[in-house]
Amino acid sequence: MGLLFGTDGVRGVANTELSPELAFKLGRAGAYILTEETGLRSIVIGRDTRLSGDMLEAALVAGICSVGVNVLRVGVMPTPAVAYLTRALEAGGGVVISASHNPFADNGIKFFGANGYKLSDELESRIEEMVLDPGAVFPLPTGAELGRVRDVADARERYIRYVSTTGPGSLSGIKVVLDCANGSACTVAPQLFAGLGATVVPVHNSPDGTNINVNCGSTKPNTLREAVLAERADLGLAYDGDADRLIAVDEKGGVVDGDFIMVACALYLQERGALKDQTLITTVMSNMGLHLALREAGINILITKVGDRYVLEEMLRCNASLGGEQSGHIIFGDYATTGDGIITSLQLLKVMLDTGKPLSALAAQMERLPQVLRNVRVKNKERVMESPLLASAITGHEYGLNGQGRILVRPSGTEPLVRVMVEGKDEGLMMRVVEDLVNLVSRIDSE
Repeated sequence: MGLLFGTDGVRGVANTELSPELAFKLGRAGAYILTEETGLRSIVIGRDTRLSGDMLEAALVAGICSVGVNVLRVGVMPTPAVAYLTRALEAGGGVVISASHNPFADNGIKFFGANGYKLSDELESRIEEMVLDPGAVFPLPTGAELGRVRDVADARERYIRYVSTTGPGSLSGIKVVLDCANGSACTVAPQLFAGLGATVVPVHNSPDGTNINVNCGSTKPNTLREAVLAERADLGLAYDGDADRLIAVDEKGGVVDGDFIMVACALYLQERGALKDQTLITTVMSNMGLHLALREAGINILITKVGDRYVLEEMLRCNASLGGEQSGHIIFGDYATTGDGIITSLQLLKVMLDTGKPLSALAAQMERLPQVLRNVRVKNKERVMESPLLASAITGHEYGLNGQGRILVRPSGTEPLVRVMVEGKDEGLMMRVVEDLVNLVSRIDSE
């Protein structure tokens, strides 16, 4: 990744790291490059509920209009809704102002192409180069050639109407608690599920600009669990700030993360011959229990590094229809171009209704293997990770696990740490393996 773009756009503390000046430059460069690619002279802009969204939106709008490109403003809207609307409105690209599950003081800017997919590394690099180049030349239209802003009044209804067609049709008889994380799901989820006939109990559905993700949402499902049990609901659904991920809670209060959701959906699709190439794409973070459950069903699993963009790249490469992450970013390729928590919810409900099984029974199809994780502080992550001694030790221990566990040793992306993780059924063996690898990492780093 470059200086500005990470695995999911440009992020930082709003008004310092992510300033209005930077937002203006990103809007100008992004609009110029995306419309140059397609010839389509409009950009869709959506945002989540953060206080800084208004400020950054204004700066982005100014940058986009300054190069003669029109803005289609859709307001507070889930990230996947912006991806869908970019295609539906035949725009040259889309921009989302959101920092997903991060604290409210943070914000972010991420782009979609005209096809609704996140940008390639090449396009992001071109935008970044223009932003950082003080000598970059942009068109300077005047008069009637300046870009204009249009609010898309029916944006919410367009998205709700579309996603409604991807699910079971009717949710009559279902009682669901929706944790909207005080984020962008507030604008669509309660209306959608009520419209499909469900009894809806919304929680964390009153955004004030500062309470997004605060003790709620997909990263903190405890209050959702309590609400599901208190309401005797069939399930609970928790979204993150921009509603592109989902964590569920079953009727017994069990937390159902992305691994369990992928297993339930993959097995359902496989039984009906609808899982393309009998393949699921997931990341290195998925639990070994997922692998064991799907291996028995004859489902192939392809593994990528962490990040839903890498999952999507692999899905497109091998024409897979399902992929995702343990964190709840799940992509149903037949319906969406990115992770979509609302569509994932509807697919999970479709499995429940078609099979007649409660969510707890669907989750029981996978047994989560115990996991031991240790972080080792090091001076040189690269040296440790490139060590032949470490590679040899990992191979030897994997042989000892005999296919009933796995080892993951990886550097932290943001800290001077090497993370050593072992999963398996034998806890004593896991502890011995972790201890041996932790000691070896420390020894290699100190030599």
